[in-house]
Amino acid sequence: MATEITTIDYTVPADVYARYGADFDTEAVNDAVLAELNAIIPEGVVVERNGKVFAEKSVEDVARGLDWKQLIGHIDLDQILAAHGR
Repeated sequence: MATEITTIDYTVPADVYARYGADFDTEAVNDAVLAELNAIIPEGVVVERNGKVFAEKSVEDVARGLDWKQLIGHIDLDQILAAHGR
């Protein structure tokens, strides 16, 4: 059984889209960010689409110690946006 650890905001803010001045499939962008984030966090930790973070008992302490801003900062947003422009 997984324990809820925290809630994070992984979604791309509107000002980022505005800086690029293009039209994007925002849902697909956010889904791609979420997929990338879940790929780089430790096994047994998962971020759900609503931003809630859950961890298996064996990695609860690890999950609580994660620097979510830093992890999200490692995601190549330019590449994701390039793949999801309209």
